[in-house]
Amino acid sequence: MKTYDEDLEDLDFPEENEEIPGQFEHHKIIADPGQGLMRVDKFLSNRILGTSRNRIQMAAEAGSILVNGKPVKSNYRVKPLDEVTVVMDYPRRELKILAEEMPLDIVYEDDELLVVNKPAGLVVHPGHGNYNGTLVNGLAFRFKGLPLYGGDDPRPGLVHRIDKNTSGLLLVAKTETAKLNLAMQFFRKTTKREYVALVWGNMANDAGTIEGNIGRSMKDRQVFTVYPKGDHGKPAVTHYRVLERLGYVNLVECVLETGRTHQIRVHMKETGHPLFNDEVYGGDKILKGTTFAKYKQFVENCFQLLPRQALHAKTLGFIHPVTGKEMIFDSELPDDMKQVIEKWRAYTAGRE
Repeated sequence: MKTYDEDLEDLDFPEENEEIPGQFEHHKIIADPGQGLMRVDKFLSNRILGTSRNRIQMAAEAGSILVNGKPVKSNYRVKPLDEVTVVMDYPRRELKILAEEMPLDIVYEDDELLVVNKPAGLVVHPGHGNYNGTLVNGLAFRFKGLPLYGGDDPRPGLVHRIDKNTSGLLLVAKTETAKLNLAMQFFRKTTKREYVALVWGNMANDAGTIEGNIGRSMKDRQVFTVYPKGDHGKPAVTHYRVLERLGYVNLVECVLETGRTHQIRVHMKETGHPLFNDEVYGGDKILKGTTFAKYKQFVENCFQLLPRQALHAKTLGFIHPVTGKEMIFDSELPDDMKQVIEKWRAYTAGRE
């Protein structure tokens, strides 16, 4: 029997610069050549230590058990050399979540899930240095009484995340079944995620793909970097398209094929086009332009209007875990990004 566990980086939730174990566990097991016919729930409970059959059955109900790439139910009978994959929620940890009333920009909500438009500056879930005032604290208040929000899970309902200083759409589950189903969609890369970023410099091509393993820097564990294929980190793919060329900056659409921590920020830095005012990855300095004092003041004014990286999670698409309907949501750029983009448009027009 060959078995190994993998962290689901798409589903990891290190908040900003903190190392936190992933919220989901992933197991892939290849049945022995002599494997006798056995129900898949029993097969997995026999091979994954400390896992109850009930947890496995819940994963099957959510479509999170695959055999040879296809979802199966608990009563599927494993055959020799079957490749069995399962994604499960980690058991809850003992951490009391304080329910806090806060305004939430709800884009959509039903009995299974909601889509929230997260403002920049709001931390997604409690972690080191952020034990309250997070989105999860607000969700705990809103969903009092729901089993998934019982108060002992620091990331209830979360199936993906966006950085503290990134704005935009975030998908949240309200039931255990929805959470596992949506988590599997992120794992299988069937979700749609489009971001809009303002980056330094004039990109050479109108569109392209950036590939490169992303992992924590060996020199500074608080930041991530790109490594040659096969060395360190995990594979990451970002597709980009230039939306507007504004002289010394470009407005870019980024589509994620994978979802590594800080992926767009790291990939853009690697190409020589850091995000505008990205303090962590060097975009908070004047990287392109003239030496005139007037220009320097113009950029400083932009930094003050947009005191964070210029990145917004604009579009989010997925399949509803109960209805099977494709759902796509789109959000407007926040005011801080709009204002800075308009300033660059005016600046560029004045130079023509």
